[in-house]
Amino acid sequence: MYEGRAIAYLPVTIADDAPIGTVQLRIRPVYQACDETSCLAPSPTPSEPGWDEYGIDIEFNVVPLSEKSTSANPDASLFSGFDPTVFGRIHGGEAPPENVTFDAFGLNFTLDASGWGLLLLLVVAAFGGFLLNLTPCVLPVIPIKIMALSAGGEHRGRTLLLGLSMMLGIICFWLVIGGLIAGAAITAINQLFQYPAFTIAVGLFIGLMAIGMCGLFTIRLPGKLYMVNPKHDTIHGSFLFGVMTAVLSTPCTAPFMGAAAAWATTEPPSTTLLVFTCIGFGMALPYLVLAAFPGLTNRMPKAGPASELIKQVMGILMLAAAAYFVGVGLSGLMVTPPEPPGRSYLWIVSFVVVAGGAWLVIRTGMICRSIAQYLLFGGIGCLMMATAVVGGIKLTDKGPIDWVYYQPDRYEEALEEGNVVVLEFTAEWCLNCKALEQTVLSDPTVVALFEDGAAVPMKVDLTGNNTSGNEKLAEVGGLRIPLLIVIAPDGREVFRGDFYTVEQVINAVRTAGGS
Repeated sequence: MYEGRAIAYLPVTIADDAPIGTVQLRIRPVYQACDETSCLAPSPTPSEPGWDEYGIDIEFNVVPLSEKSTSANPDASLFSGFDPTVFGRIHGGEAPPENVTFDAFGLNFTLDASGWGLLLLLVVAAFGGFLLNLTPCVLPVIPIKIMALSAGGEHRGRTLLLGLSMMLGIICFWLVIGGLIAGAAITAINQLFQYPAFTIAVGLFIGLMAIGMCGLFTIRLPGKLYMVNPKHDTIHGSFLFGVMTAVLSTPCTAPFMGAAAAWATTEPPSTTLLVFTCIGFGMALPYLVLAAFPGLTNRMPKAGPASELIKQVMGILMLAAAAYFVGVGLSGLMVTPPEPPGRSYLWIVSFVVVAGGAWLVIRTGMICRSIAQYLLFGGIGCLMMATAVVGGIKLTDKGPIDWVYYQPDRYEEALEEGNVVVLEFTAEWCLNCKALEQTVLSDPTVVALFEDGAAVPMKVDLTGNNTSGNEKLAEVGGLRIPLLIVIAPDGREVFRGDFYTVEQVINAVRTAGGS
């Protein structure tokens, strides 16, 4: 921050072969003017409308060195703080810092992506990829792969090969995403889910993989088709299993991974591909470790009824994930923005999970000889059923917040009336969005702010072809969701976060409202 008079030094080098004559340049200072009580709207950034017209046009003359003026700047005090050695450093190849900011649940830190900082950024991206394994859609497939690696523990070479194959599948998927972004086919992962056909295709792919790999039932097919059997104990099946695992993770951007991926979309193609490779490597690393040290999986059942039961239950959960993706795609086809999409498909997802829990209870009673084990796994089955029913009720319920669904005129009207606006960017396929809405935004203290009129809750739902919603996301410079922005009545952005806390939302609303 600066007050009074501020001087910014812009080193300019004139090439030896520069043509003599008039030169025109446009300088675009990116700034925001404030006083003790409020701030004006910030100047536009390259990703915002108006950037092409924005700036200060200047004109100067290039003259031969022999005609250099000795009194070009009568106020020498302007340059009292200038370090002329900067020219030598620039010509020597030194680059300015390129900062990437990470903010997750109040944990803030910044990395300089130039020089050695790029290596640290890649480590953070890989860690974000690792966290993708803890998302709700990926968790069901992990026991299946662990059992497959455990079953092959006696043949360490083949077990390692299966692990490498799965790792390659995960990395290849993320490389394809990075390649699409680098090639400007998409600017963010969430763009793919804007197409219902893509989401439905993902659901069908997951469903077929669940049936083929988990042995839920057997279909006799022509012999040649068994050459591409997707079972996870084959090399190509393990590769496809890795692809499916990566696909499952895409609706859940992990903390830290999202910021690294968003930064990578603005970089040269080589950097973009490198960052997405690290995300894939971080996600695949646990499976490679288990494949390299199969002894870590000794406690998992290798064969028999217990092993089959686990695979069947996890397969049913994968079918629930498939129903979720297909339902999201169909919801996107039928929605008319800005109205909210239908959520009746979630009851189908809930029913599939209930079926998985019921099968676990019934089958455990048939194969288990220990009362303690039956109570444990039967209890897990009952918990699955109860969670599915409660989840279906909560996720299909309107909720405690009376959302205003975004349209440009509704947004402008809210600001003109002197309201603070809490702008939530979300979509049906974004599981992190749902989790934050159910926990943080539905917290009683946050809901009370909305009910008291301290802020207008406005939802930008990007499910389906929401043109105005996508334009608003681009206008605010957003490359991913979830995203929450708190806007003051004068249009000033007070807070922005993709993983946020109750305290952050409350403080931002109060600050925006002037209290």
